[in-house]
Amino acid sequence: MNKVAFITLGCKLNFSESSTLARQFAAEGYEEVAPGPDVDVFVVNTCSVTEHADKKCRNLIRKLHKTAPDALIAVTGCYAQLKPQEILAIEGVDLVVGADRKGELVKLALAGKKGSQGYSCDIDAVESFFPAYSSGERTRSFLKVQDGCDYHCAYCTVPLARGKSRNLPVAALVEQARAIAAQGIVEVVLTGVNTGDFGKSTGESFFSLLQALDAVPGIERYRISSIEPNLLTEEILRWIATGTKFLPHFHIPIQSGCDRTLKAMHRRYTAEQFEAKIALIRDILESPEERYTRVFFGIDVIVGFPGETDEDFEETYRLLERVRPAYLHIFPYSRRAGTPAAERPDQVQESMKTARAARLQALSDHLHATFTASNAGRPVKVLFESTMKGGKMFGYTENYLRIERPYDKDQIGKIVDVTV
Repeated sequence: MNKVAFITLGCKLNFSESSTLARQFAAEGYEEVAPGPDVDVFVVNTCSVTEHADKKCRNLIRKLHKTAPDALIAVTGCYAQLKPQEILAIEGVDLVVGADRKGELVKLALAGKKGSQGYSCDIDAVESFFPAYSSGERTRSFLKVQDGCDYHCAYCTVPLARGKSRNLPVAALVEQARAIAAQGIVEVVLTGVNTGDFGKSTGESFFSLLQALDAVPGIERYRISSIEPNLLTEEILRWIATGTKFLPHFHIPIQSGCDRTLKAMHRRYTAEQFEAKIALIRDILESPEERYTRVFFGIDVIVGFPGETDEDFEETYRLLERVRPAYLHIFPYSRRAGTPAAERPDQVQESMKTARAARLQALSDHLHATFTASNAGRPVKVLFESTMKGGKMFGYTENYLRIERPYDKDQIGKIVDVTV
């Protein structure tokens, strides 16, 4: 059999797309293997959220070409859409496939033409939706429900790489969830660029999608991977609280806790509105005895956005202390060509970004330790993974605590009652 290897960088959306491409290659008789010298086709699914991500992609491609000089290297993902000529100039790259041609990647790769070929697209013309979900794991699947973004935040290239917000109909996504359930997978993570913006291209609502997925037999748990605070509505929250399959685990971006910075970023909420939304979620999903214990919040925050002063940063720090999330995803601002923020003259020094990121990381470590300790003694339900390390298995609770136990193959892929 011919051999194909996938290298996926960046978000879970990329992961779901790579898994779908892997199934397509398998249908053509390819065996999926780890990267190595005997690989016939490498597929690199790229990220371009920062300059560091671009550099990582370039270095990886060079390493793959050195490992297997005769292999065909196909590159897709956000970096491929944004800078196709830059990638085509890298020695060893044979194929660059942009946002609207991803569904054709397998056909193009199977043509087997060595030499640089670019199939990136005019992003304004990108209208197709590449359906995707991950498979091959016994515990969970990442289901792509939405793509693209209409928000155009001042720092972000995602609308340039992914195009306008669009989605499949609810009925099509329900069928994909049924296919996932047929594999014995019991947990689904909903992914997208701007997940809560679902419905733009079909006239449906995110709430209607959640309700339809909740009714799919065989799937026992759902997580919403990332959602803008203004799109997580009270109606959705009160419905989740009625005993649905949706878990008390939310990944929500704040980016800054300073209104001046939020306005400059072109975000669609204020710090006060964000804080109020977190409080509302707690009011609905946590009892007074469970306050700061039951709901896991992962919060995205950017440090060093152009013009961010020490006091602006302190406002962000103080808000995060008050909100008490379980974890912070911290991103030093990265200057990206083609965005309004990149043109600003008041760029923050790299040393200052590093120092601020370190302070937030220390806060995150403290918050996570506090959240974990607050759950000690609680009865929880854990979905154990198939991985075994050092005689141990691990899995995650409803509120995303990582639990370790001695390995027991009879509990793998099952939801088990344990005490933290």
